[in-house]
Amino acid sequence: MRKKKNVNEPIDTEGDINLSPRRLEWSKNNINTNSQKLLSEDSKYFLHQSLSTPCLNVLEASDGIYLEDLQGRKIMDFHGNSVHQVGHGNKRVIAAIKEQLDILPFCPRRYTNKVAIELAERLTSLAPGNLNKVLFAPGGTNAIGMALKLARYATGRHKTISMWDSFHGASLDAISIGGEKLFRKDVGPLMPGTEHIPPPTRGKCHFNCSDESHDGCINYLEYVIEMEGDIGALVAEPMRWTTVELPPPNYWTRVRDICTKNDVLLIFDEIPSALGRTGKMFVCEHFDVEPDMLVIGKGLGGGVFPMAALLANDALNVVEDKALGHYTHEKSSVGCAAALATIDCLMEDGLLDNAVTLGNSGLQELEALKLKHSIIHEVRGLGLFYGIDLRVDGKPASNEADAILYHSLSNGLSYKVGGGSILTLCPPLTINKDELTQAFNIIENGINSLN
Repeated sequence: MRKKKNVNEPIDTEGDINLSPRRLEWSKNNINTNSQKLLSEDSKYFLHQSLSTPCLNVLEASDGIYLEDLQGRKIMDFHGNSVHQVGHGNKRVIAAIKEQLDILPFCPRRYTNKVAIELAERLTSLAPGNLNKVLFAPGGTNAIGMALKLARYATGRHKTISMWDSFHGASLDAISIGGEKLFRKDVGPLMPGTEHIPPPTRGKCHFNCSDESHDGCINYLEYVIEMEGDIGALVAEPMRWTTVELPPPNYWTRVRDICTKNDVLLIFDEIPSALGRTGKMFVCEHFDVEPDMLVIGKGLGGGVFPMAALLANDALNVVEDKALGHYTHEKSSVGCAAALATIDCLMEDGLLDNAVTLGNSGLQELEALKLKHSIIHEVRGLGLFYGIDLRVDGKPASNEADAILYHSLSNGLSYKVGGGSILTLCPPLTINKDELTQAFNIIENGINSLN
């Protein structure tokens, strides 16, 4: 049996590290006896894994932008696993689910239902270009698997290109194309043919590109395609979600041209980023690029029901005699009702507009914060999703980011640390300006507490 890692050893991973000394100290100071008893019970029954069990805290309720723990403390949720675009416990979503439960609580796979058809029609009408075919799945990782299978069937080739540091899910096929060390390290042989290239980033990149053209990145992609010779698909996040990295201007239009020229399918993973968070329904709309497949999930179920979808170009409807997903809850009437209500909220309740206007003003607030604190190397964002890149002496400020995170948790604000030193802020789109400013103030207080 493999030995357990010493809890005092440093762990290089994402988010609040659930075995770190600072995490243990925070728990001792903030979790009462009653909550600790339940956490111990949770730890007893669930398999332990990084970033979850042992868990941070015990929740009692949620509403809007807030979580409430067992001790009655309200916590602004700027993490939410990216499912909470319309806020926790959205009344329209809950009502749609309750209504559907009384009508058709489950739809066996060999049947269809009106709600599933309506959702398919709605998504294809909103999606760019010719993404007119849909498959639903219980989660984003499942939908990524369907996209990979469809790419193999459609092209007759199994090889892929994806990005280092990307995340596409935690299953074996998804971590094979993914690039995060946490999920790949020590797991053994992964799927063959999964080639990786450095991710696009603005500013100086892996190839020392520093201008807007980033020819080194583009040339290397073309080189890999040429040398491999039989790439079937390129799988990528339009923007790197865990570190809030936007691509260089025109990067994706050039990649689209390269894929088309070489008969390589372009698959965009927008599982955490689609559905309004960036101010548009789909992130690829910001770059005027139409992929051959688009994978969405997380917030599609309104923060209540696990729901994901694969949207594909009409021309890829070529495998009617084979199974791509075949999931038991493939056309869940309840999940589709939740998704339709979610889309209605985004379109009718002004949430897309809020993501744009409040997103822009929030970025201005963070720029002002950057001028006051030298530890802030850069702030960046798109819509209501922000990254605060912390550095000391030009190096990632991982220890400081960890300290600021736990200070924020102690003062009612939850978020994720990406890439070890980037505070990633992902609030519900229902948030207002005062609440957003309050969250920024908590973060600034955390920065001040370092001195």
